[in-house]
Amino acid sequence: MEDERQPVVVDFPLRGEWAAPHTPGHQVPSHGIDMLGQTYAYDLMQIDWSRPKGYKFFRKSMLGYLLFGVRLNDCFGWRAPIYSPFDADVIEAEDGVRERNPVHFVHDIAIVLKNAFFFRKKIESNIDLKPVLGNYLILKHGEIYSMMAHFHCGSLKVRAGDRVRAGQLLGEVGHAGNSTAPHLHFQLMDRQELMSANGVPCAFRSYEVMENGEWKTVNDAIPGRRDRIRVL
Repeated sequence: MEDERQPVVVDFPLRGEWAAPHTPGHQVPSHGIDMLGQTYAYDLMQIDWSRPKGYKFFRKSMLGYLLFGVRLNDCFGWRAPIYSPFDADVIEAEDGVRERNPVHFVHDIAIVLKNAFFFRKKIESNIDLKPVLGNYLILKHGEIYSMMAHFHCGSLKVRAGDRVRAGQLLGEVGHAGNSTAPHLHFQLMDRQELMSANGVPCAFRSYEVMENGEWKTVNDAIPGRRDRIRVL
């Protein structure tokens, strides 16, 4: 059954050009599961738009990536600034999780599968989520919470108890936790406790989409998985 709830509209948390390979604009749950409140979650990453298919996120050759991996500083979007999507209170701020470098498909997928197995074995409210989320923030805006994950290690600019304004710099895009490429995981949810949280539908207030070679402004919209998104 199609979800009829109206999405909560927030500011886009990044600047520049982005893709959303995981988006509720393609499927719900966007990541295939509802766990951790990620029913309507987005993954946002920068890619090589000269390629008509796939999500090539690095400057090196595909063969080199598959054989040897690529260094983080050769990845698009790594250390890009992340901004607050609304005025909010910082509820949780976890930093200090190191990023894997180089980025390597086989190694990173193995980490993701290991963490998935771990979660099936041990579901507890007090479980340490840093192996999955990496460096992350939870913000509270009224009755809505946002969670942003996989920040660059050491980049968080805020801590629990801080008050932030919409558009305030929070940190940088990274590759910590369950990550196969530098990206931002962004979601809205109904409570702070991730193990019991329900996802909340989310749309972005204003951004541009490339259509037929031209940028078109859209408002209160949900990106598709092949949309070329721009926010200046």
